[in-house]
Amino acid sequence: MARASPLPPGLPERPVVKLLRSTGFKLAALHAALLVASALALGGFFWWSTAGYLNRQTDQAIRADVLILSARWRAGEWAGLARAIEQRLAEDAEDEEIYLLADRAGRIVAGNLDRWPPEATAEDAWYELPLVRAGQPTVGRIYTLALPDGMRLIAGRDVKQKLELRELVADAVLYGSALAVLLGGIGGVLVRRLLQSRLAPVAVTARAIGQGDLSHRVPLSGADDDFDRLAETLNAMLDRIGVLMDGVREVSNAIAHDLRTPLARLRGRLEESLGAGDPASLRAAVERGIVELDGIIGVFQALLRIAEIEAGARRSAFAAFDAATVLADAADLYGAAADERAIAFAVELPRSLPLVGDRDMLLQAAANLLDNAIKFTPAGGRVTLAAERRGAEVRVVVSDTGPGIPEPERARVVERFYRAEASRGTPGSGLGLALVQAVAQLHGGSLLLEDACPGLRATMVLPAPEPPFVAERVPSAPVSESRPAARAA
Repeated sequence: MARASPLPPGLPERPVVKLLRSTGFKLAALHAALLVASALALGGFFWWSTAGYLNRQTDQAIRADVLILSARWRAGEWAGLARAIEQRLAEDAEDEEIYLLADRAGRIVAGNLDRWPPEATAEDAWYELPLVRAGQPTVGRIYTLALPDGMRLIAGRDVKQKLELRELVADAVLYGSALAVLLGGIGGVLVRRLLQSRLAPVAVTARAIGQGDLSHRVPLSGADDDFDRLAETLNAMLDRIGVLMDGVREVSNAIAHDLRTPLARLRGRLEESLGAGDPASLRAAVERGIVELDGIIGVFQALLRIAEIEAGARRSAFAAFDAATVLADAADLYGAAADERAIAFAVELPRSLPLVGDRDMLLQAAANLLDNAIKFTPAGGRVTLAAERRGAEVRVVVSDTGPGIPEPERARVVERFYRAEASRGTPGSGLGLALVQAVAQLHGGSLLLEDACPGLRATMVLPAPEPPFVAERVPSAPVSESRPAARAA
């Protein structure tokens, strides 16, 4: 027989197959199965605790009768046993007890059965069978016992009413199970529809984003349940992706815009070198071209450094160190630049400032802040580098008396290539503060930009390590000094 070939690639599945494979259907089926299993377990327990209990109670009563009657037989032989049976039947107010004492020939000696049941052939055995008692058909639960001298004894109970009750219990369990199956199916369908209704907005959002609409978000139902929390997580992820995509577009545009001018200048230098008639002019043109290339390379190095920091690749270099020595080194690097521009440079650092992080990145961030402060502070102004531990934080502050940054622009100056309007005429790539913020975030901190009245106060807030702390100290310049502004002649 030929086997059915699978569907060709690309051909959609049948609706039934697609339904059976869906997660919603599987969850609905699981819900229904659990509900039915619970109903069956409850029904079984109900059966055991009612009909089963009645059966066990009946058997216990019959065993007690057999023991008592056997003792009477041993005490007074069959005549005493017959009297005991007749006495018990006379005292049976509920008319449920069954007794029969027969001799070797099967003749009835005492009891309330019309004849010995033909089915009860075994000795010392239990039976549940139809009987005739006082001319009326019934059902009895009996125990047969062989006595000496060929006598036989039956002790039991009329269980016709108990059987009717047991049938009622069985019907209740059966109908309850059927109802559980029905409710389980309905509940499964409702669960599937609920799941589909909650997941449909996620699918719609995913399709919209796949088609290029990155502004689409998963709507919240307001139920504040797991689906809403999932939607919030997805929306946060999409917001982050949107920010990164916007950043990529802005960086691409900024690179194209900012590199156009140095590349054009480099082209001009090269064309100029072609027309240079003497080696000195040619050398000067080449040197200027190298300077332009160094600037371009510096831009790309800064971008790569920021990307490396944001990716967390530098965390492997984290170690305990003394931030005071690192900041003092940065102050030494920029002290001469401040003197050349006639700017007072104050350094206010503690003797020791424990920190855990990347020493080189902190030095780079401090250098960027000092470079910006000195670059935008006019002659006769003041730049201050200070640091302190405040509670669980280490604060590195660079303040100046320059033009500052207007408050509406402070949130944007940390973006790559963004330059405030007042800094358009000053050389720079617009990557300095972006790198500082990346370094602060790498260490689990933040960058605060505030008005220094006048000027700008830039503060790196970094988490302070818990004691004990062992830092590697590197010799450096004095950590508390103030350089007066140099006066031009």
